[in-house]
Amino acid sequence: MDAINNLFSLLSSVLWGWPMVILLLGTHVFLTFRLRIPQRRLLTGIRLSVKKDKGATGDVSQFGALATALAATIGTGNIVGVATAVALGGPGAVLWCWLTGIFGMATKYAEGLLAVKYRVKGSDGRTYGGPMYAL
Repeated sequence: MDAINNLFSLLSSVLWGWPMVILLLGTHVFLTFRLRIPQRRLLTGIRLSVKKDKGATGDVSQFGALATALAATIGTGNIVGVATAVALGGPGAVLWCWLTGIFGMATKYAEGLLAVKYRVKGSDGRTYGGPMYAL
């Protein structure tokens, strides 16, 4: 049992160390430039999400979809994670949180784009899709 525990501990330290940081940041930067910097359209997207559209069809309003997406994205881990980074790394950690957050927007945009592209309509007329539906 100790051998298995040691193996998993070694794999965890290797995979969740620098390789994961480089993979995540590389993905963020790649998607940012591959999707032609979607962060520059952030304010337009927010404005369209909170604007009332009388002719909109669907199960959820634009604001409801925005609130749900934000609730799924901004969780306790993000708030506690920044506080922990500042407590352990000092105020300079805020810069890195901002930079990874800005580039991470492209990854979140790609996730939402794929969720909308591959959603399905059920026989009852309701829309199904997204990461939680796939899981």
